[in-house]
Amino acid sequence: MQTGKHTHRVAFSEVNPKVYPAMKEWGSYLEQSSIEASLRELIKVRASQINGCAFCLELHTRLAREQGETEYRLHLLNAWRETSYYTEAERAALELTEAVTLISHQGVPDELYARVRQHFTAEQYVDLLMVINIINAWNRLMISMGHMPPRHPTSDK
Repeated sequence: MQTGKHTHRVAFSEVNPKVYPAMKEWGSYLEQSSIEASLRELIKVRASQINGCAFCLELHTRLAREQGETEYRLHLLNAWRETSYYTEAERAALELTEAVTLISHQGVPDELYARVRQHFTAEQYVDLLMVINIINAWNRLMISMGHMPPRHPTSDK
């Protein structure tokens, strides 16, 4: 089945049923983590924008709205540096998201680590890294498997 640029390849949960539960278990830790659910969703959306994962973008923008996130902030997330609609803590977390997602570009500079630590404890820093890493893993898995979001009724426009 051809969808967008990808052909659906295999259903990883059927081919290797151990993968999905392992990924879900990793992700379930984050639900109990010290990072607020709304910020976790912003991080997931931003990483998914960078990685171009349509499946995860659809899922996490929907979940962000369910957490109370506004359409306005979701629409501007790709240009968060150009707006004043995100808190300093959110801005630090989004910058960290970009650095970790694009880690081969410049790593995580000490200045960024210091900015993040102004807003987050050491435990929260680790939890932020876990949120960023799990969404990057999901993005890479879904893109590699050719998974696309479900067809939306208005997508034919």
